[in-house]
Amino acid sequence: MNIFLVLILTVIGWLVIWYRSRRRMVKLIEKIPGPLALPLLGNVIELNVDHDELFQRLMGMRLFWGPNDGINKAWLGTTPYVFLSKASSVEPILGSSRHLGKSRDYRFLHPWLGTGLLTSSGKKWHSRRKILTPTFHFKILEDFVDIFSEQTEILLEKMAKEVGRDSFNIFPYITHCALDIICETAMGRRIYAQDDRESVYVKAVYEMGGIVQTRQATLWYHPDCLFRLTSCYKKHENCVKILHEFSMKVISERRQVIEDRLAEIEYKEEQYGTKKLAFLDLLIEASRGGTLLSDEDIREEVDTFMFEGHDTTSSAMSWTLFLLGCHSEIQEKVVAELEEIFSQGDSDRRPTMRDLNSMKYLERCIKEALRLYPSVPLLARQVSEDTQIGKYVVPRGTTAIIVVPMLHRDSNVFPNPECFDPDRFLAENMIGRHPYAYIPFSAGPRNCIGQKYAILEEKAVLSGVLRKYKIEATCRREDIIVSGELVTRAKDGLEVKITPRTKV
Repeated sequence: MNIFLVLILTVIGWLVIWYRSRRRMVKLIEKIPGPLALPLLGNVIELNVDHDELFQRLMGMRLFWGPNDGINKAWLGTTPYVFLSKASSVEPILGSSRHLGKSRDYRFLHPWLGTGLLTSSGKKWHSRRKILTPTFHFKILEDFVDIFSEQTEILLEKMAKEVGRDSFNIFPYITHCALDIICETAMGRRIYAQDDRESVYVKAVYEMGGIVQTRQATLWYHPDCLFRLTSCYKKHENCVKILHEFSMKVISERRQVIEDRLAEIEYKEEQYGTKKLAFLDLLIEASRGGTLLSDEDIREEVDTFMFEGHDTTSSAMSWTLFLLGCHSEIQEKVVAELEEIFSQGDSDRRPTMRDLNSMKYLERCIKEALRLYPSVPLLARQVSEDTQIGKYVVPRGTTAIIVVPMLHRDSNVFPNPECFDPDRFLAENMIGRHPYAYIPFSAGPRNCIGQKYAILEEKAVLSGVLRKYKIEATCRREDIIVSGELVTRAKDGLEVKITPRTKV
């Protein structure tokens, strides 16, 4: 009887503590501007819409509720969210080593990616970051330049059939090229996405991305027990099976190659791809003896880089081409730069690392495209302790969402923010700019580890396209419906027209 009484008192005590904590959280959150919320449901009615509509509503909420302080709030069920869209409000979250944990919204990626670099936190994240950082060293990236060029040449061949057409969607072409590049550079395995768009693996990558987006946007898909009752669940499990089996097969084959090499058995390059597979090699070598990484750990990172390394770069490249197609005068400046770079010797040669580093104006165009259409539109963090943001205290347990497109359109930092102006990124024009005002690769301790790789790939592919074709946008920017999914997409694609250049 005494034990029963103690148990009851313990439960009551826990409920009292929880209630006080909850009441304090609600009190602090309600001080932050935002729409009225329904009991239990919160703002789920306003937020549970299609991806393109959600994107527009988030933009509208910022303009209506947080134009001055760059912070507004909403409730998804009983979970509070704050949306941050000014550099001064973003810095306390991204710039702190205390808010490194990703939000619970990333848990829908766990069945596919596990807890790799993107989704992990704490000691595991620190350990993985330390292991993976050397794989993006300058000398290692230099080994990938030929792969960038080879896949770009395939892309140009595929695009040739669009010459003479009034318009076509550039996004699928660029996406399949990026998928081939990340697969070969990260794993040393060709999947021929540009040749075989019916590939089971390619299909699984895209289906899985769509399922994750649907789960994130649909409140009743959040609980696993309810999700298992839907038709999406069977597709989800089949995709996970395909993706994991492919990754584990590649890891197994690559491990054998390394063991053979260590045993001084001839390394058959033609069978296993490129000579240096820095990313996968380093992971496998770090796992020798099972002391650091198991095969499952390696799979998490391989799948993470396959997921993050193609969608984001393809988005950046597609938007850059489209914007250059909207501004022919800027496109011709890029072409003039390329003509100067390739004027020596064989003008048809592949670019070298030195050539890519010389493409300063093209790089500014890419940066400006990423300002207007950042590849990852929303960054989410779990607030791990009470945090002062401006005049508001954001309580522990809140989910903080950085709305990157609105952050990049702050007119106090970027005058005439809708204008496509690559000269914003001239050194003299960046003096005094807040370090958190422009964050296409995130910022702070959890910034993107692969941003140098991404910029090099983008310059290699874009320069190849622009040396071969003149790009003309066939629809206005104003008519594009932007869909804020896992990456920034155009709902109905990016329609362009291409004509061959005589010589660059």
